[in-house]
Amino acid sequence: MPDHPCNPNVKLTDHDFWGGDHHPHLQWLRENAPVYWDEASGVWGIAGYADLRAVATNTKDFCNSGGIRPDAPALPHMIDLDGAEHRRRRSLVSKGFTPRRIAEREARIREICVGLIDQATQRRRFEFVKDVAAWLPLIVIGDMLAIEPEYHERLLRWSDDCVCGSGTTEDDERYVRAFKAMEEYTAYQKRIIDDRRAKPLQEDLTSILVHAEIDGERLDDDTILWESLLILIGGDETTRHVISGGMYELMRNPDQYAKLVADPSRIPTAVEEMLRWVSPIKNMTRTAVHDTEVGGQHIKAGDKLLLLYPSANRDADVFPEPHRFDVERTPNDHVAFGFGPHFCLGASLARLELRVMFEEIVRRMPALRLATDAPPPRRASNFISGIEALPVTLDA
Repeated sequence: MPDHPCNPNVKLTDHDFWGGDHHPHLQWLRENAPVYWDEASGVWGIAGYADLRAVATNTKDFCNSGGIRPDAPALPHMIDLDGAEHRRRRSLVSKGFTPRRIAEREARIREICVGLIDQATQRRRFEFVKDVAAWLPLIVIGDMLAIEPEYHERLLRWSDDCVCGSGTTEDDERYVRAFKAMEEYTAYQKRIIDDRRAKPLQEDLTSILVHAEIDGERLDDDTILWESLLILIGGDETTRHVISGGMYELMRNPDQYAKLVADPSRIPTAVEEMLRWVSPIKNMTRTAVHDTEVGGQHIKAGDKLLLLYPSANRDADVFPEPHRFDVERTPNDHVAFGFGPHFCLGASLARLELRVMFEEIVRRMPALRLATDAPPPRRASNFISGIEALPVTLDA
C-alpha cells in the first residue's frame, strides 16, 4: 500500500476537479504526498517539480506507448510512441515547425490578431474568449493543416468537443458530442488527405504527412488523421487558454498590465509567466516499464503515472512566491511545454502567437478591463482546461 495519507478531495481523472480551483488540492499533494496514489482513479499523481522532471526524462523506466491518457489505449500518433519510432514520426511533423517556417508566420499572425482585435473593439463590451482568444491559434493551425476558412467554426467545435469528451463514458452527453465530432472531422480530413495525395508535395502539414515515407512506406490514412488531430488540439486548445488566462490575470492585476502597456519589450518574459500560471495541459500519462521507485513510493510495472504540470509550476522549491502572478519573473523554468523527447513541438509557434497577440492587445486595448467581478466559467475537462468565457469592457 502507498505510504502516504489519503485526500478524498483529490480526484486526478475527474473533469470537475480540473475545471474547478484545483490549486489548493495540488498544494496539499506537494506538502503531504508528492507522489500520490489516487485509489479512485487507479493512477499515481506526480506533484513535485523534481519528481515530474525525473519521470518525464527517464524513458528507460517510463514510456509513452501505454497511452497519454490514463483511461484510454495508445493511439497511432507520435505522442504515444517511444524511441526511434517516435523520433522518425516527430521528424516528419517538425518540418512544419522549423525556426525559418515559424518566423515566416509572424506577419500572418499579426494580421490575424489585428483583425480580431479591431473587430472586437467596434463594440464597447465584448466576450474576449469567443471574439479574440479562441480564434488566433485555431486559424493558424487551420492554415498549417490546409483547412478551408469556411470550415474554421466547425473545426473549433470539433476540437472543443473532442477535448471535453476525453475520459467520459458512453452514457455521458460529452462522449456523444465527442463521438459525433470525431466522425465529422474524420470525414472532412479524409477528403483533404485524398486531395493532397493526388497532388505534388505542398508546404502544409497534411501534404507533408501524406507524402512522407518511413522505411520506404507511406503513412496510412488513420495515422495521418490522428497526427492531424494531435496537431489541431495541441496547437489550438492550449494557446487559446493561455491567451484568455493570461489576459484575465493582467486585468485582475492592473499594475502588471500597466507594466506591459508602458514597456511592450517585457512581453516575452510575461508570456513565460502566463504559461506557468495557466498550464493549459493539466496532465499527461507515463506507464512504468518495470517495478521502480519515485519519491520513496514503490511503482509497479504497468502502473500509470500522471504528470501534474499545474502542480509542478507552483512548486515553491523552484518558483519563489509561486502563487503570485509576476510578469517580470526570472528565471522561469516552467513545465508548460513538458520535458525530454516529448517536449512540445509547437512551443516556438505558441510563444510567437502569444507575443504578437499581447503586443497588439497592449497597443490597441490599453484600457481593457473586466466587465464583471464574477469568476469566469472554466471548462470541465480532465486533460486541457481553461477559461471558457470572459466578458470585458473597453474604456474610452
